[in-house]
Amino acid sequence: MPWNEILIGITAFIVMKLGFAIHAKLFPLENLSTEALSGKDLVADNSLYLVDIRTPSEWKDTGVIKGAHLLTFSSPASFLNEIRPKLGPDQKLALICRSGNRSGRAARKVAKMVNWDVVDVSGGMNRIVSEGYRTVAPKI
Repeated sequence: MPWNEILIGITAFIVMKLGFAIHAKLFPLENLSTEALSGKDLVADNSLYLVDIRTPSEWKDTGVIKGAHLLTFSSPASFLNEIRPKLGPDQKLALICRSGNRSGRAARKVAKMVNWDVVDVSGGMNRIVSEGYRTVAPKI
């Protein structure tokens, strides 16, 4: 592959990432927050309904946070059909993925469609595990 094609691909990726970041800053959603919660906080806080949106192979590879609902995010509508009946009346919906990228995008899409608070767990499982949280095996 010629270098100019590689450079174009890298440039397009960077521009796309910057575009998402700028859009989020220019058009904030009042019911969306990003929080660096610890694994211990995610387990103990009953005001949060935690959903791990990674894939089954990712759950198996790294384990999951105890009590997390395991549901791969594919579309906001199908995701909400599954989650809406499980969410308590005063609970916030917290989303986590591997690094925080997917959960950030998913949280923004979901927050646009609901009237409850949505939390993107920043840094994802990479951060949680690096802070020493011991995951549990997924119950799939």
